[in-house]
Amino acid sequence: MNFIPSMLLKQLYTRGSLRNASDGVVFSVKNRLSDAKLVALKKVEIGDKNIPLKDVFVDLGDNRILAAEQISESNPIEFPLRRAINVITKQAPLPEGKYKVKIEFKASPFGNLEIKVEDAIAKEDTNIAKIPRNDLDDYSEDAIKARHKFINEFVKKNVNPDFEGVNHITKYSFDPHITQGNCEHFVGVAQVPMGIAGPLKINGEHAKGEFLIPLATAEGTLVASYNRGMKVINLSGGATCTVIGDAMQRAPVFVFENAREAREFEKWVQANFKKIAEEAEATSSVAKLQYIDSYLSNKFAYLRFNYSTGDAAGQNMVGRATFAACSWILDAYPQGKIKNFYLESNFATDKKASQINVMRTRGKRVVAECTIKREVLTQIMRVEPEQLVYHYHVANVGAILSGANNNGLHSANGITAMFIATGQDVANVSESSAGIMYSELTPEGDLYMNITIPSLIVATHGGGIKLATQNECLRMLGCVGRGSVNKFAEIVAGVVLAGEISLASAISSSDWVSSHEQYGRNR
Repeated sequence: MNFIPSMLLKQLYTRGSLRNASDGVVFSVKNRLSDAKLVALKKVEIGDKNIPLKDVFVDLGDNRILAAEQISESNPIEFPLRRAINVITKQAPLPEGKYKVKIEFKASPFGNLEIKVEDAIAKEDTNIAKIPRNDLDDYSEDAIKARHKFINEFVKKNVNPDFEGVNHITKYSFDPHITQGNCEHFVGVAQVPMGIAGPLKINGEHAKGEFLIPLATAEGTLVASYNRGMKVINLSGGATCTVIGDAMQRAPVFVFENAREAREFEKWVQANFKKIAEEAEATSSVAKLQYIDSYLSNKFAYLRFNYSTGDAAGQNMVGRATFAACSWILDAYPQGKIKNFYLESNFATDKKASQINVMRTRGKRVVAECTIKREVLTQIMRVEPEQLVYHYHVANVGAILSGANNNGLHSANGITAMFIATGQDVANVSESSAGIMYSELTPEGDLYMNITIPSLIVATHGGGIKLATQNECLRMLGCVGRGSVNKFAEIVAGVVLAGEISLASAISSSDWVSSHEQYGRNR
């Protein structure tokens, strides 16, 4: 039997799932540990009532309902990771209110397990419009069409009586089932225009050669601007790109009676790092806990868990791993010392730009650099290297005055367009777009440019990269398969550098407004 911390075990129960149904009182359980088999359902209690096993059934979600008494070592239920099952108890409807729920079961390889939680029967408001869903297959054609009908009727009645109904969003070329895990209440697609720029020459350790860059955007001049920057880089020998750091974080906080107890706890955590890492890494074959940064303030201990996550961006992965580690900490640390605990303290700054990520790395820390030849700048961009260097000096003062945490120009443009095209988590642009720019005049009179992206959060595994068009774009870049994430990070960095060169030159040469007037107007 494997020991599972009590806090982690409670996560198997789906909060808010307790409800009255036509066939009894129902709640849901989801496997959030690892692949398993359910070999016995031994006891179910709701409130102060012990439900006889003859009145307990399990809905497997595939048109199979088994009586609890049918489940055994010789007739187990396959219970893989992320599978959910409904437990049905044959009884009269429960009144509204809170109830304690207790489930005892046996699962291989975990052994006997017991879940104790609180849930509630909530009041159903029949006046609230509910989006249709199908608990058995919410990505089926019938489920999707039901939502289309719901949209049309709701909008005509409540928003716009002249609404002609959904049309363009319903046109897609893939099986909707592949979006499970990426999008709930699926109704269709948002079609974003996509262009290509390049080829861009990358001299990386992982990305070597020339690459066509897919950019999904609705902003006129963006593709043209990046394409121009890529031409300049190519004529100067290409961009040299290097991944210099890799870490993904989750940052829990522990609350104590006073500062001294927080300090002693921090010492205990560092002394038990090996065991904490063991508990964290047991949740994943990929996540590796590298180190834990400790930050003490007031009577709080903030712990910043730093992981490597392979080809995945890893936010969910490290959340699950850190939760398991903290569950062990809560059980192992002297009882009563920890007054409160939160899995995320806002110190990982997930989906937010922050100085700590600029300094300490989140995702990939990657550098792109290039020496732009004088004649290339003057002939193509119509600026002298001296103009751009001086411009950067002036712009750095502006960044300081504005309180910006980086001095890049517009890395968010290229990163966002690439993120949409390749299925990245677009909200991570808030962190990923931080760019630290440096330029200097070489002894030969050329322009050396260098940008560091300290928190580039990218993936070539998991998340949205399996989706049809997004995976196609990654294949265009040769960034699929194991070990390809650093290659992708180097390409993104090269694209960012191209955009910085192009915009800086446009501003310095006063081409910025005229370019937008030429390419970006559709009115």
